[in-house]
Amino acid sequence: LFVLLESTVFPVTYLNISKDLALQRLLVEWDVGKSAHDAELAMSFEIQVRRTDKTITVWTEVHNITLDKSGKPLHWIWDSDLPLECMSHSVRIRSKAEGSEIWSQWSLWETVLGLDTSNSSGPQIFPSEKIVEEGSDITLCCIGRKGQIIKEFFLVPAVHVFNHTKSQVGLLTVKNVAYQKVPHITVYCQESCNEKQCYDQAVLFVGKPPDTPNDFSCQTQDLRIVTCTWSQGGDTYLYGRHSPKYTLSEEFSQKTVPCTVSCSEQCSCSWDIGQQRICNITVTVENPLGKKTVTDVFDVTHRIYPTASFQLWEECTDTEITLYWKHRNKGIELFCQTEVLQPDGKVELHNSSDMHLHYASITLDGLQPYTEYTARVRCGAAKHFWRWSEWSEARTIRTKEASPSGKLDIWREITPVLRGRNVTLLWKQAPSFRANGRSISYEVTWEKVEDGSKPESISFSSVYNSTRISIDNHSYKISIMAKNNVNYSLPSVLIIPRATVIETLFCSFLGTEELKEEQVNGTDDGIFISWETRHIYDSYIIDWCNFPMLQPCDLQWKRFGPNTSSALINSAAFVPGVRYNFHIYGSVANRASLLEKKTGYLRELPPLRDPTVKKVELTFNAVTLSWDSYLTNETQSGFVRGYHVYVSPIQEDCSLKGSKKHVLPDDSVLCKYTIENPEEKRYTVKYLLSNTKYKLVVKAYTGGGETPIVNFMYIDTPFNSNVLYLLVLLVIVPSLVAAVCRWKMKWVKECCCPVIPSPNKSEVLSFKEFKV
Repeated sequence: LFVLLESTVFPVTYLNISKDLALQRLLVEWDVGKSAHDAELAMSFEIQVRRTDKTITVWTEVHNITLDKSGKPLHWIWDSDLPLECMSHSVRIRSKAEGSEIWSQWSLWETVLGLDTSNSSGPQIFPSEKIVEEGSDITLCCIGRKGQIIKEFFLVPAVHVFNHTKSQVGLLTVKNVAYQKVPHITVYCQESCNEKQCYDQAVLFVGKPPDTPNDFSCQTQDLRIVTCTWSQGGDTYLYGRHSPKYTLSEEFSQKTVPCTVSCSEQCSCSWDIGQQRICNITVTVENPLGKKTVTDVFDVTHRIYPTASFQLWEECTDTEITLYWKHRNKGIELFCQTEVLQPDGKVELHNSSDMHLHYASITLDGLQPYTEYTARVRCGAAKHFWRWSEWSEARTIRTKEASPSGKLDIWREITPVLRGRNVTLLWKQAPSFRANGRSISYEVTWEKVEDGSKPESISFSSVYNSTRISIDNHSYKISIMAKNNVNYSLPSVLIIPRATVIETLFCSFLGTEELKEEQVNGTDDGIFISWETRHIYDSYIIDWCNFPMLQPCDLQWKRFGPNTSSALINSAAFVPGVRYNFHIYGSVANRASLLEKKTGYLRELPPLRDPTVKKVELTFNAVTLSWDSYLTNETQSGFVRGYHVYVSPIQEDCSLKGSKKHVLPDDSVLCKYTIENPEEKRYTVKYLLSNTKYKLVVKAYTGGGETPIVNFMYIDTPFNSNVLYLLVLLVIVPSLVAAVCRWKMKWVKECCCPVIPSPNKSEVLSFKEFKV
């Protein structure tokens, strides 16, 4: 039998082809002789496809199949990349048995005609409407009428294409189609004429298959109505009748779920499940380019999503709130959570499971009196917790009033006056103080410590934080309390000690000035203050003025514990160039004693003005400058550390002995002398040249430096008289002597050595005419 099969061929006895235009497929049906079926042969069929516009085969495929005795014809499907309407397609087949090397003869070509053979009234584009997946390739054709050729074939918006025209059938291929951000792409075709019937157009829709639904889950609020939700996924770019369509089905019952899908931010669908408890729900999303599904299998009792609580009300005291709310989840045991927004912005969560038939409640304790709290509630199933309900509407509740808690932070400023003292009292709410009420006022009481006289008092509204009282020189106890509609706070107490005899006579001059002020340095964050601790004090107080040059100066104070020995004092009022004075007090049993005084700047600046030289004393080689009236106190914008004296001749750079060079921005050189004692306000510059013009300036400097040199004073050193005397001795006297000598020598010569014609003519020998 095997040898027989090797030499036997089974040609195709029947061949028929048709086309499925909707799917653009060729449907091929063929058969071989009955003997091949009876032998149940395994056979190979070579199938070729050819188009009428080509002389070559466009597709070849070998199709292997084992025949059976049913004798049914064989089938093969071919998907065409070119619309089947564009041209005629032909198919032929040959066969051979497995194990045989001999192919049968080819069958005759079987052809299905394209529309290129028809008589149409105008050009036609295929496909006329097509939905194309983004990134894919597509080929279109335009079939002209007989006797016409395709002149133009293009897309709008313009897309790079490969086209073939100048024949009756024009072809256009687009590779890697992209979405063009327009509803569709229009395809235009024109024959080589210009009449209306010479044109045709079609449309392409570019899109994407739908994404698999994300976050698909189903839940219920009452064990009857189930709601499934999911996210839509990305944009498919297909809209209207081409947009994605959602359907839900129940796999156990094999029925479509009777619900209407609605989509906004999320998609959802709800329906009544009756008494069903186990569900297997599949959501299917489909558009012309594809279909995706996702399934959720669940027990309804494990998917309870309670409705939001409603109608909240409360009962409260000064420190407790009992919050009540209603719910609609009858027959479902709930576990609830209450969110409480604190005044400081923090959020606390409180859990509860106390459920009555129609309402639930929770008691919140440890609250602050007369304080607003905002609460809201959500609930979940106590058994098989699935997720929280939505939050209820928030409810703002204020606790009731109570007595003020804590004490006021109080301080004083004592000013001695004739026969007594003026005491300025100041108070502020300490961090631990709470008003605990709607309105608050302050009550100030003072009384003598020794004789137990009747106290005096005065009240102030909440807008006040200071007052001034006058007392005599006895010791006084001062207390300040805060009061609201319920009661008073605990009193804050100060003891003003008895004025000493010295304080009485000299208005406390020695009491404050005998302490030496210590200079302190500022930083970018404040002014650092340190002090020596003493074991006898239970606290320390630092006070200072925010605006030391004004009256009132806005006195501030800060308290520290007994173990604190330093602090960084900062204030929004602190500015560079202003001197701030700090007093450090030790306090024991409400009595404060001044311990130390500090003074400093947040940052030192150069002096506001230069010293004014009031006196200049000149010699031929030195100048003495005096500036006695220059102030070095708190009016300066920094601690005056000393002075710089700058000197230079007008015509040249300076190089005096004992000085340092100082170069100005214009590159001229000055001589610089430094005086490091700010109280030294006199200086002598030596080694000057006589009869020379000099420029000088005196600059004060602080920890912030000094201001630039702008103006100079000018001096002329006098002539050196010693040089004149020397000149007289060395030049004039010898000249006079020489002149006299010259004159005398001439006279002597004339007298003693005349021209002698004869001896008797000599006047020397004639003493009668000699005259002295």
